[in-house]
Amino acid sequence: MKKIKLNIAVIALGLLTTTSCIEEIVPQSDYATNDQTANALNSYQNFVDGITSSMIGQVLYSSDYPYDFGYPTFFQMRDVMGQDVVINYDGHWYSAWYTCSVGLGPRYAISQFPWTIYYGWIKNCNTVLSLAGDEPSEAHKAGAGIALAMRAMYYMDLARMFANKTYALDKNAETVPIITEKTALEDLPNNPRATNEKMWNFIISDLDKAETYLANYTRNNISTPDLSVVYGLKARAYQVMEDWSNAEKYAKLAQEGYTMMTQSEYLSRETGFNTQNSSWMLGLKFKNTDPAIIDNDADSSWGSFMCLELAVGPGNCGYASNYGHHFSIDRHLYETIPATDFRKQCFIDFAIDELATPQEMIQALADYSDYPEYLYNSGYSNGNTNGIGGRSLKFRLAGGSEGHANQYIGFLVEVPLMRVEEMKLIEIEAAGMQDESRGIALLTNFAQTRDPQYVYGKHNEAYYNQNTSAFQNEVWWQRRVELWGEGFATFDIKRLNKGIIRSYPNTNHVESFRWNVQTPPDWMNLCIVETETNNNTACTNNPAPTPPASDSPEYQW
Repeated sequence: MKKIKLNIAVIALGLLTTTSCIEEIVPQSDYATNDQTANALNSYQNFVDGITSSMIGQVLYSSDYPYDFGYPTFFQMRDVMGQDVVINYDGHWYSAWYTCSVGLGPRYAISQFPWTIYYGWIKNCNTVLSLAGDEPSEAHKAGAGIALAMRAMYYMDLARMFANKTYALDKNAETVPIITEKTALEDLPNNPRATNEKMWNFIISDLDKAETYLANYTRNNISTPDLSVVYGLKARAYQVMEDWSNAEKYAKLAQEGYTMMTQSEYLSRETGFNTQNSSWMLGLKFKNTDPAIIDNDADSSWGSFMCLELAVGPGNCGYASNYGHHFSIDRHLYETIPATDFRKQCFIDFAIDELATPQEMIQALADYSDYPEYLYNSGYSNGNTNGIGGRSLKFRLAGGSEGHANQYIGFLVEVPLMRVEEMKLIEIEAAGMQDESRGIALLTNFAQTRDPQYVYGKHNEAYYNQNTSAFQNEVWWQRRVELWGEGFATFDIKRLNKGIIRSYPNTNHVESFRWNVQTPPDWMNLCIVETETNNNTACTNNPAPTPPASDSPEYQW
């Protein structure tokens, strides 16, 4: 385990990655200097573009870590902390978050990783806002709106990752320090963690301004937020705050102009969750010039970890396809998905591993893929012996047949950050928390687009009853299946004050980490890196998490 190497004052102001047109940024500056902006062609727009161009495909922390490839890596880190996304062994690149490793403590690089990167992204936003000024000109309004929307999204993530209780449970629980374009260097050594109440009010304030500045903005692609994304972020924020009327209002506004993914789009063997469609509201794309693709055989990328079906051969690697670092669905969650729900086809049936011969397995895998031999090899070649049951085929390789033969093409995928389906589920939950009958009707309509035979009430298992209503449990189940692998698992567990269950008969969770807990586990409350608390005396910290001493008794469903 690597301990922290850096010891700079207030890491939060130490990182800025923009487009290649911008050169050196002084690490401890509050904002870009006048000389820097004056010497750069189209400097303001370059800084605006840098807000999102730095989010994917870049190595922002260390090339020693294959998971250092941008914003989507945090989906995987958060999701494996719960129960729905399973790794297959201790030693997987994401095992620290799954196993409650000592590395989650404040003295280790793993805790520095999100802190450094998120505050670097916030620094990018603050630079743009400093250049735009308090009253942006018409030419600067759109850039300021983008910066405000993205800053709100980053702080929203940080608040949910670092607070030990969410807004609805404790408005006074501490989140993280707030740093804006107006924060002076001399204020940083005495900058306490904002309470939930202060943080979420700050987030809403940023989004209110973004809504104004982006009112007439038309974007060129979905990697940049527009007004619909601002509405979507407001819907997320009000859902956390349990302001149900506003959550419903903004979730409905966010949906305008988008349509839900069809079954054929969802299950497409070539474009499934690798290519934007009419449901995607915000997304990012890996490029063939990205360091994450150029370096390390392109293995330091989302596609390497999330996409199977890569050919075995000279030059082809892929952590999921060839090295056993894949992600699977929790077996119990899989077994609760009815056969009539088309989303079940995103995951390989566990029963395939029980077939007698490789030929039978490959024949069965043809129901899932045009490259069944490649799937078989991912579970039974190169020393892999973990099988293929439960593995995800939700996220497909890009580039058609060429992409399946060449990872430098196959890993050039797009990744969704916000979909209209999420907005519909927020609307449904918010409506039902005000009028349950209305929520049930909306939920039934939504679920029947995925499973024509859906009947409300099937997924309200007893242990989920704790702390939430039967209705919220049903919505949560839909979120777990619909948004699997998209980074919401931990956020929902904490928001709903749920526990996790990994130990049960026939579980596919890794032995020694089969833990059952009744409330959100403390390893979901990330520690602040020690360099921050050493240099910022007003900043408190979460305790280093301690894993359970042994596996839990098997839960009986």
